[in-house]
Amino acid sequence: MLFSVVIPCYNEEQNIPLILSRFSEAVGERKDIEVILVENGSADNSAEVMDKLLPEYSFARKVTVKVNQGYGYGILSGLAEAKGDFLGWTHADMQTDPFDVVKAADIIKDHNYSEDIYVKGKRRGRSIFDLIFTWGMGIFETLYMGEKLFDINAQPNMFSRSFYNKWSDPPYDFSLDLYAFYLAKKSKCKIIRFDVLFPKRIYGESKWNIGFGSKMKFIKRTLDFSVKLKERIKQTQKEKAV
Repeated sequence: MLFSVVIPCYNEEQNIPLILSRFSEAVGERKDIEVILVENGSADNSAEVMDKLLPEYSFARKVTVKVNQGYGYGILSGLAEAKGDFLGWTHADMQTDPFDVVKAADIIKDHNYSEDIYVKGKRRGRSIFDLIFTWGMGIFETLYMGEKLFDINAQPNMFSRSFYNKWSDPPYDFSLDLYAFYLAKKSKCKIIRFDVLFPKRIYGESKWNIGFGSKMKFIKRTLDFSVKLKERIKQTQKEKAV
């Protein structure tokens, strides 16, 4: 198995059939891609829907998180079970097309499976309000962290297992996207961004992007993590200097 993509699913019972069907179209006859659906402690029937449908899709399997501990924790739980030489994740809301995951895998293939590559989507088709929010966050993170960091939460993400093995104490919430992207920058990975359309959800609602209040909470969590991450890096640098 060459590529593993993790999809954290929290209360996504209506989207799961769409995810699997669309991935089936995208993967086709390929045998080098596995899809790991993480049942991330859902309160709806996501687990039952997965159990019913997964036997029909040989490329997909389930990882179960009994108690939801966050978006990042769900992804990390899936990555821990992944078999691929290259790993990644995307969202379960169908706002990122599964064909984009295959496109990310093909970009890595076109670069001779370089272990130093980090492939990440770049969203198109978003509202002006969301664009302003994203650019504002990107400008702050770029200035504060000292690396160019824009459209941090764009999907999909895909990278080598050797890069993943460098991770230390990654966050359990939505800050995981920032953590991985920033670490790729600091590790001098070759960052490749490619355009992905970002339509509205068909079913369900965002777990964080549901109004101004939720955005403010997201900003606070991200800023708090940024401070902790920068402090951790400084401490590591001091320890290496000793």
